[in-house]
Amino acid sequence: MKENVEEGGFALPKKNILYIIAGFAIMVVGYVLMSGGGSDDPNVFNHEMFSFRRITLAPVVILLGMVVEIWAIMHIGKSKKQ
Repeated sequence: MKENVEEGGFALPKKNILYIIAGFAIMVVGYVLMSGGGSDDPNVFNHEMFSFRRITLAPVVILLGMVVEIWAIMHIGKSKKQ
């Protein structure tokens, strides 16, 4: 019986590695969207901290990145040799 993974090769194909990198980049964008909104003066409260971008959009983008990561790891591509 022949192994699917070649000797000395990676466990994941190159295409899956690129998907993993893309998922990581999506998560980084989500964390960047979440940053900021604080106040320089501790005596002043800034309501910008509770904006749509930080409370809703950023977590959704981070979860999307995690879904891409899980899909990239679990995805089995079509075999070229059949």
